[in-house]
Amino acid sequence: MLSHTHTRFRVFPQAPYLHPGRPPEIVHIPKPPGTIGPGPSDDRLYVIDPIGKPWPYGLVSGPNGAIQLSLPPWQGPIRPPVRPGPGGHFDHVPVDAPEFGLVHVYAIIRFALEVWERYFGSPIQWHFLRHFRRLEVSMLPTLDNARAGYGYMEVGEHPNEDGTVAHYALNFDVIAHELGHLIIYSRLGVPNLVTAQGEYFGFHEAAADITAMIASLHFASMVEQLLEDTRGNLYALNELNRFAELSPTTQIRLASNTLKMSDFAVGWEDEHKLSQPLTGALFDTLVDIFQENLVDRGLVGRDMADLSDQVGRFPEYGPVVQAAFDTAYPGREQGFHEALRDARDYLGLALAKTWERLSPHFLTYVEIGNTLLAVDRALSGGRYWEPIYESFDWREIGKVRVGPRLAPPDESSHAVSVRALVPVEPQLLPKMSYRERMLLARRLT
Repeated sequence: MLSHTHTRFRVFPQAPYLHPGRPPEIVHIPKPPGTIGPGPSDDRLYVIDPIGKPWPYGLVSGPNGAIQLSLPPWQGPIRPPVRPGPGGHFDHVPVDAPEFGLVHVYAIIRFALEVWERYFGSPIQWHFLRHFRRLEVSMLPTLDNARAGYGYMEVGEHPNEDGTVAHYALNFDVIAHELGHLIIYSRLGVPNLVTAQGEYFGFHEAAADITAMIASLHFASMVEQLLEDTRGNLYALNELNRFAELSPTTQIRLASNTLKMSDFAVGWEDEHKLSQPLTGALFDTLVDIFQENLVDRGLVGRDMADLSDQVGRFPEYGPVVQAAFDTAYPGREQGFHEALRDARDYLGLALAKTWERLSPHFLTYVEIGNTLLAVDRALSGGRYWEPIYESFDWREIGKVRVGPRLAPPDESSHAVSVRALVPVEPQLLPKMSYRERMLLARRLT
């Protein structure tokens, strides 16, 4: 049945450089074979590998000092697009081929987009549709980042200290995170310079992280490996709560963190770090819902679940809690899997409905928490009120106000960034002359 309605791709749920030898998985993108063209490309997005692209999209300083806005589409040459294989599928591309990254990025975006459109119950329209019909996804090896903005997503590489390279195109949670930014732009809109508060930008990063986390839990192998590794003790350090893993021991940030709002009472510099109290509250909510499901199914006792909640405050309880999960998990694997999938879907649905009720203007974390509580009342009669409230309360959300930004945003920031820019008419903005483009290209290459 799926062979007629879905197109096959191969995806690594976790980056292959973290688990050498672990094969990718077949995923079925819900578009009939033959409807996804070379690139890959379709009616919503297209993937390209540009030749000679010297700088990322955004604000570029010309040789004469004038600031120019660079936006898609890329007008230069590109390497040959990946073409579908037999029957219109894309699972024929070898994982060690240079072009596999293009196929992998496309599949991640489509996979995660489908997940979140199910939670929202409707298609997610790009926020840049006024000017661009499709999202341009391009490979940019010189960029030590992956970034999404007005009409584009650019995917780079991270040079490791040992001389190897971590390809962001092969990292599911990095690409799904960037898609999360585009989903938030679509559902909430973009604030202006007057209404944009620090917590809006922190929210953006937290929402993008949770977007990736919940999407990754739709891989059965990810759920199975996660539970086998932790025995259901999701507060232990694991692959679910490590974001943008660059090596088996290095990640950009953690969902299971101990940061609170008081850590930012004096002020903040980086919205990625500012996001962590909110990310932590949402991660704690997911784990607490999972544990409530375990208790309801009789898989763990109430005392065990309550003790697990205290590990953040009392780390010395950690070994006791792990030992209890080690005893409870064997022989009850299927029940644990179902409890986690149910928690995933409940939080995904609740967040989709929460985000639809929010405005980007003067947004605060306490507003997000209150809205999530209201959504929980509407969905379940307030079944998860206590774990949601306690997760936000422990992070001091609603108790402590965030201080001002203490340093200007850098190039990794979404704040005051071209990635958050909604141009009035890009085609009316000043363009560089041919001579300026040549001079700038020579300067940057």
